[in-house]
Amino acid sequence: MTSITQDMRYRLSLINYANKFGVSKAAVKYKTNRQYIYRWKRRYDGSLESLRDRSRRPHSHPNQHSPAEIKLISDMRRRNPDAGLVVFWVKLMRRGYSRSIPGLYRFLKKQGIMAVHPPNPKYIPKPYEQMAYPGQRLQVDVKFVPSACLKNSSVIGKKFFQYTAIDEYSRWRFVEAFEEHSTYSSALFLEHLVKAFPVPIECVQTDNGTEFTNRFTSHRDRPTLFQAHLAQHGITHKLIRPYTPRHNGKVERSHRKDNERFYATHLFYSFGDFAKQLQVYNRRDYNRFPMRPLGWKSPQQVLDNYLLSL
Repeated sequence: MTSITQDMRYRLSLINYANKFGVSKAAVKYKTNRQYIYRWKRRYDGSLESLRDRSRRPHSHPNQHSPAEIKLISDMRRRNPDAGLVVFWVKLMRRGYSRSIPGLYRFLKKQGIMAVHPPNPKYIPKPYEQMAYPGQRLQVDVKFVPSACLKNSSVIGKKFFQYTAIDEYSRWRFVEAFEEHSTYSSALFLEHLVKAFPVPIECVQTDNGTEFTNRFTSHRDRPTLFQAHLAQHGITHKLIRPYTPRHNGKVERSHRKDNERFYATHLFYSFGDFAKQLQVYNRRDYNRFPMRPLGWKSPQQVLDNYLLSL
């Protein structure tokens, strides 16, 4: 609803007083001139809206678009409804248009014929491949231990790493602490993983880090030590799409939970201390912790139930 301004109330009071006591007395009382009163008396039609200030905007401008230019813009917009401002301006320039881009923008905005941008194609995620049994595929990744957790002069400034493998079917997880982030550590972790996992492993999925693959190095045709150990055990190596960590989502999510439930509340005074606390946390607070995707069973329970059914 349009608001009633103070000026409109003033003019209404002025007109009412002039109608009752005359224009001269109204001019004296309201400290204005008679011409002002007569002008608003002529404009007043009984409604407050007639006492509102009218627009002072000019009806024409010496530099406004000519009818020929307006017709050119209308015709071009009808044929190019999706063209952006710059592209549309270039198309017009090739047909004799001489106005600037800001001038064209103001005209299009005023006429309401700006470009109609079609919506971006909706992303349809690929259906996730559900695993049918343990060992079908395991996700492997490396987590850098937060430096804020290191609280001893002998370890401050050093870097510790958490290697993590998680079975996609049972969510059973195997972790190990390392002081080195390399393909040798990855190969050693794989050997320990194969011994710890109770069923044969068919596939291991990793990102494209150099600790796993030479895919983006100058030795892309040479397998890493990690890949050589995979081949020895007959395990398939699957690489996720570059810069797409969500494809390794289970192990990435477990690392986020580690930050919330482990690293935020624990301090480490040596590498041995870190390795011991990590093993206890993973065994007690992860593999034995109920999870909603597993029907509120723990990963260890799911794995044990599968082994009993064999």
